[in-house]
Amino acid sequence: MSALLIRGGCLYPADAGARVVPDGSVLVEGERIVAAGTTEEIEAALEPRQRESLRTIDARGKMILPGFVNAHWHDLFAMRFPFKGALRPAADRDDKPAFMALGGDLQQISVVFDSFHDQIDRLTPDEAEAIARYSMWTQLRSGTTTLGDVGSFNRPEALVSAARHLGMRCVVSTWASDAVCAPGESRFRRTRDADVVLRRIEDLLRDCAKDPGGLVRARPTSVYGVNMTDELGAGFAELVARYDVPFATHVGALRNEAEVTRGYYGTTPVRRFAELGLLSSRFMAVHCAFADDEEREMLVAANAHISHSPAKYGPAGESSLTETRAIPEFRRAGLDVSLSTDGAALPIGGMAEAMRVTWQIYNEMYADPTEVLPTDALAMATRLPARGLDWAGEIGSIEAGKQADLLLIPADDWRYLLNPRPLESFLALGGSTDVDTVIVAGRTLVEGGRATGLDEDELEADYIEALGTFSVRCLGVDPELVATLTRAARR
Repeated sequence: MSALLIRGGCLYPADAGARVVPDGSVLVEGERIVAAGTTEEIEAALEPRQRESLRTIDARGKMILPGFVNAHWHDLFAMRFPFKGALRPAADRDDKPAFMALGGDLQQISVVFDSFHDQIDRLTPDEAEAIARYSMWTQLRSGTTTLGDVGSFNRPEALVSAARHLGMRCVVSTWASDAVCAPGESRFRRTRDADVVLRRIEDLLRDCAKDPGGLVRARPTSVYGVNMTDELGAGFAELVARYDVPFATHVGALRNEAEVTRGYYGTTPVRRFAELGLLSSRFMAVHCAFADDEEREMLVAANAHISHSPAKYGPAGESSLTETRAIPEFRRAGLDVSLSTDGAALPIGGMAEAMRVTWQIYNEMYADPTEVLPTDALAMATRLPARGLDWAGEIGSIEAGKQADLLLIPADDWRYLLNPRPLESFLALGGSTDVDTVIVAGRTLVEGGRATGLDEDELEADYIEALGTFSVRCLGVDPELVATLTRAARR
């Protein structure tokens, strides 16, 4: 196996000890990390056979971080025209709060989310893969080496193929919905057979379990409790137990959710998942800000995992952090609380931005600049979400024996002058576009901010073409408007 030495950077391993190694190096053989420590230690430990084929990356003036693990993500790039996307006017003064805002219009959310289920199958395989490749590439380019899909507006098989093509990791799922809580109705309405929905995720679980490259896994997810019958929920619980996999869902995300769920299903969101046998240490509760005292105790007792997307809340009108403080209180209670990006039709704040908002908002909420330290924010974007995906033994930190998923981020310009803590400067003034090098399983996929094995212009052109044909054929977008906008984008 060839050896790779990443030499002389400021190393943040994101290990349990939250070490910082100002003059650090990492030695990689094949897919795995052989050693990580001071440059002096690593160079002294190099064996003659390793030196013979050694490739060295000079990391002086850079931070060395683990690859970001984004455990709650959706590919929604197929909806770039109609879904708060490219059809908006240039001016923003007439904007109105969307359905996630003001506590959430759960009935509208339920109807829209259920409509996605059948639209996804209208994507041709070629369209689906072109869109998936581009959407996932934007994540890889911004430092995310592992994605956790919680239901995407795309074909699961396209996500699998795109992950393999790009060389990144992905835990794929399906857009699972078999019910709708429609306005004007007092009880949920079944929209499709739960067994059909379950069969699709089970096929995906079986296929991904045989993945030869080790980059792709699968897990069941519920896109939202208001779109899930009890039969579907019980089926999820059976699959989780039989395949020994984690489960994720949006739950307690919006202020109005408990009232609507109680009205349509007779109980509150967290209690419902508990009654269906899904609340456990394998349960990833996404956004989980609105839970009553008993439900919070249930989540803590179950040792559930909490994933939230702080860089997305303001633009969407969600108050998931400041209104209840539930999420930071879960962290104080000892639960794993991790960061993620969520998804939108346009690029949104990445993992770097989620780290920044967490560092700033948590500390402001508690009037304590040590509530979340920069190294805490890094752990919440790497080691902790890896644990939530049940992938902690392989990824999430820079430690000997783990897969070599690494980032290099320049830290030698005016923002970092005379600051011995470059991660702090990065959280204050850096972001996703600063990521210079991305390595997954020992393979350098991005270097100097550019793809090493992909034509980025071709990737974008294929996406624009697929987006245009799907939007005209299936979403009813005016073809002349699509042609005008896509021509402008190509220029």
